[in-house]
Amino acid sequence: MTSEVFMPSPVCLVENVNGQLIANQEALEILSNIEQPVVVVAIVGFYRTGKSYLMNKLAGKKSGFSLGSTVQSHTKGIWMWCVPHPQKEGSTLVLLDTEGLGDVEKGDNQNDCWIFALAVLLSSTFVYNSMGAINQQAMDQLHYVTELTDRIRMRASPDQHEVDVSDEFVNFFPDFVWTLRDFTLELKVDGKPISPDEYLEHSLRPIYGTGQTNKEKELNLPRLCIQKFFPKKKCFVFERPVYGRQLGKLESLQDEDLDPDFVEQVAEFCSYMLNCSKVKTLSGGIRVNGPRLESLVVTYVNAISSGSQPCMENAVLALSQAENAAAVQKAIAHYDEQMSQKLQLPTETLQELTGVHRASEKEAIKIFMQNSFKDINQVFLTQLETSLEAKLEEFLKKNAQESVDRCETLLQGIFSPLEEDVKQGIYYKPGGYRLFIQKIQELKKMYYEEPQKGIQAEVVLQKFLQSKEEVSDAILQTDQTLTEREKEIAVEHVRAEAAQAAVEIQEKIQQKYEQLLQEKEKSHEEHMKQLTEKMEKDVVQVKEMQQKYEQVLQEKEKSHEKELKQLTEKMEKEQAWMREMQQKCEQVLQEKEKSHEKELKQLTEKMEKEQAQMREMQQKNEQLLQEE
Repeated sequence: MTSEVFMPSPVCLVENVNGQLIANQEALEILSNIEQPVVVVAIVGFYRTGKSYLMNKLAGKKSGFSLGSTVQSHTKGIWMWCVPHPQKEGSTLVLLDTEGLGDVEKGDNQNDCWIFALAVLLSSTFVYNSMGAINQQAMDQLHYVTELTDRIRMRASPDQHEVDVSDEFVNFFPDFVWTLRDFTLELKVDGKPISPDEYLEHSLRPIYGTGQTNKEKELNLPRLCIQKFFPKKKCFVFERPVYGRQLGKLESLQDEDLDPDFVEQVAEFCSYMLNCSKVKTLSGGIRVNGPRLESLVVTYVNAISSGSQPCMENAVLALSQAENAAAVQKAIAHYDEQMSQKLQLPTETLQELTGVHRASEKEAIKIFMQNSFKDINQVFLTQLETSLEAKLEEFLKKNAQESVDRCETLLQGIFSPLEEDVKQGIYYKPGGYRLFIQKIQELKKMYYEEPQKGIQAEVVLQKFLQSKEEVSDAILQTDQTLTEREKEIAVEHVRAEAAQAAVEIQEKIQQKYEQLLQEKEKSHEEHMKQLTEKMEKDVVQVKEMQQKYEQVLQEKEKSHEKELKQLTEKMEKEQAWMREMQQKCEQVLQEKEKSHEKELKQLTEKMEKEQAQMREMQQKNEQLLQEE
């Protein structure tokens, strides 16, 4: 994947095919390759109002988005142009130019509403472009904003007791910029000069007559929606750039050919947009990059195509599930890479293997934490831990098998001359048994001196020697020179040696399981530590969001007491949600603790079972020796 993407010209992001919106795969692939955070600027407005000219200026180009020089609308659907951000290093500027609203060729208002809603959902700064002054006609044309509550849902399952879900829009909607083209009025109110921003605020004030009639409510609705939905509002006015037929050649004209005031106004607009437009951010402070924007586009367009409302919560949930699943795979891949680089099988001790595992596991979980978000109830973290636990079991089995294979090969090579001597009958003579035992001791010493035998070295040796007991018995019976006492001493020696070997094996098995218990305890503690750090970061994010709400409350308090009350209720709900999430995390920690205790119990039972098997094997060996 590349950190930057360079597009020589825009491509269609969302195609409008006979009124059906379809995400374009070429554009989605471009987004998937942008690792940087994205600043998304979308522009909407009626066709033939000069939207594309402003977007080309933001891209630093004279041409790119189609301007069109006839009465026919050129832009269909939503077109995208990704360029390196000229003011914010490490970010990519994503420009979205939408098809003109109110195109007579479409004849269907529904398509315009969805284009408008998508531009709001995808952008971090939303530009509405219109001609002339902000009058009642302009407000009437902005009826699309009043329909957002019917077309966008915040939550998958809204709270039935919630007064108005649209109150949450202000926390997640983009900044609002209204650009007024061919503006000819003087910016004055009651004879006093005002700024474009003051003009916007003045124009958004509700109109009140003798009473709040249905007609007045209808006229005021667009004003109230803009004030209520968008957290930050800005206005720019533009003189007419040129007059006459030259307007159709705008992209080919030089700045000196344009009205100087218009050139200055465009420069001011571009400066503000490039310096003040923020990175697209989701709830919880999640910064959006190319792949995340791609996921949002696909989720929203699929929802619209299926006839349902785009839901912000569902979009974030789908994004988190995809990214968390990818984070699990990325963490597992890192674990596999580390284990293959740092581990050479068979290991001499169990601690050597578990030490490498624990270090690799810690790095893997750290990578998961860095690449995951909104892992509700730690579902994906638990999945990762389960996968790593299974991989540890696989390594333990593989380590043991590698040790067995290595030791069996060594024993075959070391003892093959002895086996050849036995076949030749060298030891079937008086004193042969003593020579046979001496030879075995010499060969055992050679075996012990060989390196990299692994943790199964003693077990494999004892099994191998047990397989030679029949040969040993035959040699012992043949040896007529041994006295009964010598035979008893020899048998006792063999018995003691076997018993000692059994004790040593049992001790090693016990040490093995004690080490496993210790490693599991350390791993559990590390998981709890990383999970606690993750929880603390989440709490910090929630506090930052709370501070943001408090700032919004302070601004709203100056002019809208009703909105202050609603935002206070919103903050209380967010605080309740934070407490609920903290309780859930505590429950998850308790459940993990119970699961850990269960694993320790199972491991202890397994160890006791294997110890019992060893005692049975020891008793069997003693019985065989007594029979001899």
